[in-house]
Amino acid sequence: MSGGVPSYVRLANEIAAQFAHRPPADAATAIANHMKAVWDPRMKQALIAHVASGATDLDPAAALAAQQLRAPA
Repeated sequence: MSGGVPSYVRLANEIAAQFAHRPPADAATAIANHMKAVWDPRMKQALIAHVASGATDLDPAAALAAQQLRAPA
């Protein structure tokens, strides 16, 4: 970590920026799909825990994506 922002938060926000042109719900689904396909399970779990802790440093679409990751498939 550098600057106090966990790498998974930085990455999630960067991915969210790439989907900012989409409606929030569509962006969140695209972000979650990317994370499911590419991210290490430990990173996904860390992001889910980060959102569950009430963190406010995530883009809203990235936070919604983390909630989608938490939902049963």
